[in-house]
Amino acid sequence: MLLACVAGAIGAWLRDQGDDPTGKEIRAMVPVNLRPIEQAWKLGNRFGLAPLTLPIGIDNPIERVYAVRARMNQLKDSYQPLLAFAVLAVAGLLIKPVQDGLLGLFAKKATAVMTNVPGPAVPLKFCGATLRQTMFWVPASGDIGVGVSILSYGGGVQFGLITDKKLCPHPQRIIDRFEPEFEKLLLVTMMLPWA
Repeated sequence: MLLACVAGAIGAWLRDQGDDPTGKEIRAMVPVNLRPIEQAWKLGNRFGLAPLTLPIGIDNPIERVYAVRARMNQLKDSYQPLLAFAVLAVAGLLIKPVQDGLLGLFAKKATAVMTNVPGPAVPLKFCGATLRQTMFWVPASGDIGVGVSILSYGGGVQFGLITDKKLCPHPQRIIDRFEPEFEKLLLVTMMLPWA
């Protein structure tokens, strides 16, 4: 749902710039968790990367959610994330020029890097103080011009965006469109039959 809102925000921004995103898509590299839930407590990362095509040209929020969901399900059922994990593991053992070449293969397959991290549902306390807000930044890499970070924390959602200045000199204008896209989706969902 949140990735569909990101797609809607980017599409709305493009429309405001005078572009017509109808029928357009962007490819984003998204991490796919490969660790079974019973091993979630272990340290270290175990994820693969997979290209997710985001339908920035679908204006209908419900249609966009279903399109993103179908594409995410296809990725989760494929071997692509596992293959990416293996390639990244092997790349870590190689010399820098070969690493750069392998990582370049991933960069050429995407316009953006996006991740959605579910954080604690209730605010954390540390030394008697409550941590009201937290954020992370998705790793930026090579020629990929857009990085989207989504963090659910304490009953809210944080949305972060970094962009190449030539691609989008004012990323706040896309960020400002995220909440209206979410509210539009919420309103349309509330209007659907509840059966």
